[in-house]
Amino acid sequence: MIATDVIGDIALVIVIAALLAALARRVGQPAVIGQILAGLLLGPSLFGRLPGHLTSHLFPHAVLPSLTALAQVAVVIFMFAVGYELDLRALRGHGRVVPLLASSALALPMGLGIAFVLLFRSGFASIGEPHEGHSFVLFMGVAMSVTAMPVLAAIVREHGLAGTTAGVTATAAAGIMDVLAWLVLAAALIGTRHSGRFSWPVTLLLISCFAAVMLLAARPALAWWTGRSESVLSNPVPIAFALAMGSAWVTASLGLQPVFGGFLAGLTMRPRNGSPDADVLRSMDQAGSLLLPLFFVVTGLSLNVGTVHGDALVILALVFLIAAVGKLVPAYAVSRTCGLEPRQSATVAALVNTRGLTELIALNVALVDGLINQRLFTVLVLMALITTLMTGPLLSWIGPVPAASRPTAAERLTNT
Repeated sequence: MIATDVIGDIALVIVIAALLAALARRVGQPAVIGQILAGLLLGPSLFGRLPGHLTSHLFPHAVLPSLTALAQVAVVIFMFAVGYELDLRALRGHGRVVPLLASSALALPMGLGIAFVLLFRSGFASIGEPHEGHSFVLFMGVAMSVTAMPVLAAIVREHGLAGTTAGVTATAAAGIMDVLAWLVLAAALIGTRHSGRFSWPVTLLLISCFAAVMLLAARPALAWWTGRSESVLSNPVPIAFALAMGSAWVTASLGLQPVFGGFLAGLTMRPRNGSPDADVLRSMDQAGSLLLPLFFVVTGLSLNVGTVHGDALVILALVFLIAAVGKLVPAYAVSRTCGLEPRQSATVAALVNTRGLTELIALNVALVDGLINQRLFTVLVLMALITTLMTGPLLSWIGPVPAASRPTAAERLTNT
């Protein structure tokens, strides 16, 4: 009976998420917005308010462990694809703008988020969030500073910004911010009460050793193995999937969430020189895209927008202000300082303010590890949704990027 309910729920989730994703594209928003709304629709925020609490009938407690496990697999695959697609060579040829942009647009909102927690402790206590430890403070800094590179890249493509100075600059900076944000989040989680059976110094040592083995030993070994045409396992797709799942299992066993293992596996699998394998990227993207709606629904089941009132509404307004201003102001200022035109700089600022899926993954990690409660989780998810929703209208208001910022064919060939 449970298996039947799980199968039915998967079908329901995929159909509704696909419909809302298509609708989101029709109104100029990325597909992930529609999928997030699908999670909100099916959760207690909407369906749960209907007579008979429809959410509990559609998603009984018995099916939640199975849906959560599938959602976790989807996120691990997604994080593998993020790491596998991350190309730090894109930093070349952009001078100082990309590293300055990445560092300022990460450090300022992170610093503001940390200061906000320290100065507004009573506000967090009023919504049942009494945490004052370094892990909670550091996590709130991460939550304010995340930029969702995959969603940003999709917006760049959909708005015709691919290949422009603004689009390339924002995407490259987002890649750096992704790596740094995950490192800080990992540091915040080490030593929490749900972080594992080891003390935090031992956990840090074990994680560092595992990362070193993956990047320094496993990476060249994989390149050699998959390059042998006579190898029995020369097909890289099952190797990629097994590596992602195995790495996720190791990091989870050592005291970090599986998402970190998936990301590390992607970095490990990526060729040192050249582009990612098209078959691997396509297969992992398709598998992740098919299962990711389950992640949004599991997220939606932990949300109740009706709890955002009073002090929670004040906190939502403040975290939105901190998150948006902390990204937009330094991104625009650094871009102008480094020689970009005003419209280019505004476009870069609007793009790096995108949070989307990356933020949701970080928030779910914090919720599972007990760093935040469900009420603050709801507030931060709404902040992520609003900052992502505003990207499209901001780009439309800014207008088309000046033609001068689009490289000529000769310039593109030279950069390649």
